Amino acid sequence: MNISLHSLEARHPAALSCAPAALRTLNLQLVAGEQVAIIGPSGAGKTSLLQVLACAQPPTQGQLQLAGVNPWTLPARALRRLRGQLFLAPQVPPLPPRQRVVTSVLAGRLPAMGLWASLRSLFYPADIPAAYAALVHFDLGDKLFERVDRLSGGERQRVGLARALLTPASLWLIDEPLSALDPMRARMAMSALVGLARERQVTLVATLHQVDMALAHFPRIIGLRDGQLVFDLPAAQVSPERLAHLYDQYEHELRSEALQVATPEAPAPVVMHCR
Repeated sequence: MNISLHSLEARHPAALSCAPAALRTLNLQLVAGEQVAIIGPSGAGKTSLLQVLACAQPPTQGQLQLAGVNPWTLPARALRRLRGQLFLAPQVPPLPPRQRVVTSVLAGRLPAMGLWASLRSLFYPADIPAAYAALVHFDLGDKLFERVDRLSGGERQRVGLARALLTPASLWLIDEPLSALDPMRARMAMSALVGLARERQVTLVATLHQVDMALAHFPRIIGLRDGQLVFDLPAAQVSPERLAHLYDQYEHELRSEALQVATPEAPAPVVMHCR
């Protein structure tokens, strides 16, 4: 899916009117089938950009075009069809805790299913082999029939990523997919996402705090800071000097990303309810 942003500005709906816009005068062009990483310090506007591209938040100024169409000029039914071609994976996937993993993964196909088929899939998973194959890419094949609330945080994050492999979308928008993963599984997840997006000619836009992972797996890197474009370059041209400028006054973030130490995935938190 082609993407075009022209002088785009966006503000979070809950932001104060005096607060600066999350995205400011942003100009970008992405060709269908590209794989692009968005990097930058915390608060740079990376997640806001994904929300705008997912048609979850309208721009306040400027223009957004997806596949040559301004989504916010479409009738409601046409906008719903367009959203069915978009897949947004938030940093914390909204997985129902009592649901089986197989059902959560197959939910990626819901935009292409009718109402009755969608309801039936909640009780009778329609394509278990496809769900298993998607999970294998993220080292989760043995969790196929596990309940979501028995998974660790990193396992839940990988289940959310596995959904992308079953979605009919032509644009994958992935927000901080490695935040709960150890380095080995982070590399596995990135290889699967980028490789399969390239194989299927899907446009992939991912936000990352792990600069080394972005440079290793993505051919194009976009640097954001304070809602503005700092650079848009091939990975080979992103020099240490450019990164130092991007993270100026945020050196601790750059150091922590570069020196990330392997740690086991944390278990899911236990919630206690007092009566």
